[in-house]
Amino acid sequence: MHQNGNMLKIDRSEEYGVTNFALSGRIEEQHVSELQTLLAGEPDGTPITLDLQEVRLVDREVVRFLADCEARGIKLKNCPSYVREWMETGRV
Repeated sequence: MHQNGNMLKIDRSEEYGVTNFALSGRIEEQHVSELQTLLAGEPDGTPITLDLQEVRLVDREVVRFLADCEARGIKLKNCPSYVREWMETGRV
């Protein structure tokens, strides 16, 4: 995927049996279905981490998606504090 001012870049890696998706750029509502497809493509039972360190902007649907991922056991690594706050306070 290309990256420019409003694009999402996804880098997939595996380490010690854990699949890591490093996300960078802006995650917008239109990216949610693509991310769901990527996650669904992983074998059942595979531990998955979403690394959000390079994420710059998310919208409400993305926060809902991330909260759902976490509820399903997907680890959110380097989650920005404002995203965590939205998830915890239900401000979405």
